[in-house]
Amino acid sequence: MIWDEDWAAAELYPEDAWAHHDLAATADGRLVGFRSGGHSFWVLDRDGRLVGEWATELGEGHGLTLAGPPDAEELWVADPAVTFARDAAGVHDAVFAPEHGRVVTFDLTGAGIAELPTPALPVYEEKTYRPTTVDVDWQGDGSVWVADGYGAELVHKLSRAGEHLLTLSGEEGAGRFDTPHGILVDRRRPADPEVYITDRGNDRIVVYDLDGKFRRSIEDGFRAPSGLALRGDQLVVAELEARVTILDAEDRAVERIGDDPDAVSREGWPNALEADGRTIRPALRPGFFNSPHGLAVGGGGDIYVAEWVLGGRLVRLEPN
Repeated sequence: MIWDEDWAAAELYPEDAWAHHDLAATADGRLVGFRSGGHSFWVLDRDGRLVGEWATELGEGHGLTLAGPPDAEELWVADPAVTFARDAAGVHDAVFAPEHGRVVTFDLTGAGIAELPTPALPVYEEKTYRPTTVDVDWQGDGSVWVADGYGAELVHKLSRAGEHLLTLSGEEGAGRFDTPHGILVDRRRPADPEVYITDRGNDRIVVYDLDGKFRRSIEDGFRAPSGLALRGDQLVVAELEARVTILDAEDRAVERIGDDPDAVSREGWPNALEADGRTIRPALRPGFFNSPHGLAVGGGGDIYVAEWVLGGRLVRLEPN
């Protein structure tokens, strides 16, 4: 893969914004992301030019997915109601809003379509709902899968109208989830679709059928798997601890990209610290990842990776 971190011509992040968002690629080759710290969605063309932007009241476009046919794609967004801000001492850290997070959907002009309710479960009378990722089985029954990675650490299957259909806790076969962060409905085998979940705190990917029956746990030395995207018959995994891995159709790792196993040992990772404790942007090395958080795959097989770091970094990996 060819590493390109200078392809985006637009300035996507305020200087002091800590990027914490996902990416989605449209059928016609555009890339959608979120201006962390600026509360708007942006759209880039294949040449990295800004071709669209719309404001929103959401705190973060943390999990993004596009669902529907090419002429009617909908952007689904999971906003966990978590942002990052600098305190009086200059330290950047998470700010958790007291209200529940949200799952909403827009068209690609930014017009709102719908918002799903918080799942009507007793757990959310005690815990805050903080969805991290959403995916839609639009080629099947239209059900919506939501990973509540930062809240009750559950995965829910809902109808498009928000009716609760089932909930997974990880205890069905692999052990209790610890930050189920990413989710992907996989129809590479049309007769036997599955749901892949990145169980980030347990360094594994867990697979279920669409009825919530546990299939298998993939434990291949992952380091905090965070985001998922399909690339033909391959599955691309963003590992928060400084690596991107490509799995084949049999869940075997066939390529590791940008691996930097020492990144997480840096004081202040994913950022860096001044001597006085102030949070600053680290010195990022071309060809090596720091903190891959979200990703998307373009129609030509390009892999786009957004990193969780002060000031953001958007890397494009192009096929050789």
